[in-house]
Amino acid sequence: MVFINECYKVDEVYKPYIEGFVKMLAPIAPHIGEELWSKLGHEESITYQPWPTYDEALLVDDEVEIVVQVNGKLRAKIKIAKDTSKEEMQEIALSNDNVKASIEGKDIMKVIAVPQKLVNIVAK
Repeated sequence: MVFINECYKVDEVYKPYIEGFVKMLAPIAPHIGEELWSKLGHEESITYQPWPTYDEALLVDDEVEIVVQVNGKLRAKIKIAKDTSKEEMQEIALSNDNVKASIEGKDIMKVIAVPQKLVNIVAK
């Protein structure tokens, strides 16, 4: 269902993507899988096709989304590199426009940074 929903979002879907989906559908719904496979222009049976493979390197996320809070209230969500230090997280959070507007005219008492999770700014 997720694959079909993503297909509706784009103008065209590449044939290798559809073939991989049909290969994974075939064990669950073999008759539909065979019919779709033949509609894709293949004369041989889908039963003898190799199972789709994946690249583990593509599964690793290099970025994480952190939450920036001011006095416990959500002010921003920012995507940063996974290996960003606490100090860099604080700098990025303090340079955000929504955060700047929330702390304008206030004194920053404390900045709490949890790597790959959040930055909470306590201001009075």
